[in-house]
Amino acid sequence: MPDWLPFLIGFALVIQFAGLGGWQISRGLEKREIQELFSDNADSTAWTVGANVRPYQRLRVQGRFDGERQFLLDNIILNSRYGYYVVTPLLLPSDNAVLLVNRGWIERSSSGGAPELPAIDAGLITVHGRAGSLPRAAYRMGVAVNADTAWPKLALYPTLAELSAELGLPVQAFVLLLDPDDGHGFVRHWVPEEMGPGRHFAYALQWFAMAAVLAALLVWHWRRRHTKQGSTHG
Repeated sequence: MPDWLPFLIGFALVIQFAGLGGWQISRGLEKREIQELFSDNADSTAWTVGANVRPYQRLRVQGRFDGERQFLLDNIILNSRYGYYVVTPLLLPSDNAVLLVNRGWIERSSSGGAPELPAIDAGLITVHGRAGSLPRAAYRMGVAVNADTAWPKLALYPTLAELSAELGLPVQAFVLLLDPDDGHGFVRHWVPEEMGPGRHFAYALQWFAMAAVLAALLVWHWRRRHTKQGSTHG
């Protein structure tokens, strides 16, 4: 093995560790921005189809709930209890695309079966909430939605595209997280992602420390090697 190869590998690792530290910092700054957006309690903005939205922006939307076709997002844990998020399509005026509204959490019954949802007003209403997204899992086994089951359909970490296919209608690119004060939902306690910016900054410090230690070792070994070579030639 050439003498310079360990130094080349070590140098590549230093660059990789530093890059990972930089990535963690960027993720931390992104999470900090999300937290700031979530803490913004500005008045809600009237939203219409095609309007751009910011993450967690407060919105008010007019439409009609489709109570006949709702989804129960399974495996949602709140206060150490298992339950479901109830996601209801909101039919928008003069548009085929629907807005999915997360109306909050309900507890799983002791029998484990899907709960019966109370009837919901199908008239024209105005709902308030924040622009959010569907819950995601690092890994999912099996299909997201069992197409053979009756409504409301159980779903396990589905994507917007999968729910759209089940409805047979296009859906908007975000999910409305219904406000806790709105009277059309269940238990609602919306928070940003659990891993906050501080954890990312701590990870970044660890990666930078590893890069610095490895760089120092490489320099020490390089200087020691050249000192020995100088002594040999002398």
